[in-house]
Amino acid sequence: MKTIPFSRLKDVQVGNAQDDAAKTGVTVFRLTTPGWAAVEVLGGGPASRETETIALERNHPLNALVFSGGSAYGLAAADGVMHSLEAHGVGYDTVIAVVPIVCQSSIYDLGYGRADVRPDAAMGFSACEASFAQNDPRSGNVGAGIGATVGKAAGMHQAQKSGIGYAAVQIDRLQVGVAVLLNSYGDIYADGRKIAGMHTPDRKDFADSYETLLNVAYGNLFTSTTGGTTNTTLAAVFTNGNFTPAELKHLARMAAAGMARAIRPAFTTADGDTVYAVSVGEEADRVTASIDAVGALAATLLEKAIADAVRSASIPETEYLSNCFQ
Repeated sequence: MKTIPFSRLKDVQVGNAQDDAAKTGVTVFRLTTPGWAAVEVLGGGPASRETETIALERNHPLNALVFSGGSAYGLAAADGVMHSLEAHGVGYDTVIAVVPIVCQSSIYDLGYGRADVRPDAAMGFSACEASFAQNDPRSGNVGAGIGATVGKAAGMHQAQKSGIGYAAVQIDRLQVGVAVLLNSYGDIYADGRKIAGMHTPDRKDFADSYETLLNVAYGNLFTSTTGGTTNTTLAAVFTNGNFTPAELKHLARMAAAGMARAIRPAFTTADGDTVYAVSVGEEADRVTASIDAVGALAATLLEKAIADAVRSASIPETEYLSNCFQ
C-alpha cells in the first residue's frame, strides 16, 4: 500500500473559490466520467441538495459533488456549478438540454467571518471552472475549508480553526481517496491524542467537549447543547473500485467509523455529519475489490484526512482574538 497525494486520484478534479474577508467558500469535486454514488447522513442537521438523485431506488450517475459554507443558504452554489458544467457540455443528455447531476452539502460557518455573506451561484461557477483549469486539492483554509472550525461546545470563543483535509492510497491499480470538510461540535483526536478542539476560556489549554455535553444534558434534559446547530462535518470517499450503489452505501457507512474515532462526540443533533462514497472512472477501468476491505481502509483514511484538516489550517492566535474568538 502506497500513500499518494489526493491529486494523483484519477478521474477526480478539485476546484476552489472563496471569500477571504467573509471567511466562506466552495470546493467542487468534478468527476471526469459520471460515477455511481451513495450518501449516508448521520447527523441531525444536514443542509443538502439533490441527494435523492443518488438514493438507491433512483440512482443517477453523478457529475460533481459540492462542499460549501453558508449553511442552507450556501446550497445556491450548486446552481453555478450546474451552469459551468452545462457550458462544458457535461450532464445527462435529455436531447433538449444537458442536465448535470450535482449533489451538495454545506457546513454552518456563519459564526466565523461574516454571517451575511454566503456562497452563491457565482462562487460555485468559479470553483467549478477552476476544476477545469487545474486540479487543486489543497488542505486547510482553502475553498469550503476557509470558514471551518471545531470544538464549539462552549461557543465560538473557545473553538479552534479547522479546514479541509485529504488522504489517499494506492494498492496495485486500486485507488482510494478521502476528502473531509471538518466543522465539528466535538474535539479532534489522532492516535488517541487530542490535537484540536474546545479550549479553556483563557485559551491556554484544551477543555473537553464531551464533558461539556454531559454537563448540559444532565443539567437540563430539555435544553439544547450550547454548541447550537452550528456544525457539520462532510466527507467523501472516492475510489476506482467497481462497486454498485448499494455497495457504495455500505462503504459510506463503514467510512463513517473513522469520523466517530476522530471526532468526540460525533453525529450529534447539532451536527449534519454526512459521508458520500463515489465510484470513479470508466466502468472498464474500475478494479474489482472487497467492499469490506475498502470500507475499513476508507475509515482509516478519513481519520488521517481529519488530522490533515486541522494541522493544515493553523492560524496565529492573534487572529482568533481579533476575529470572532473573543
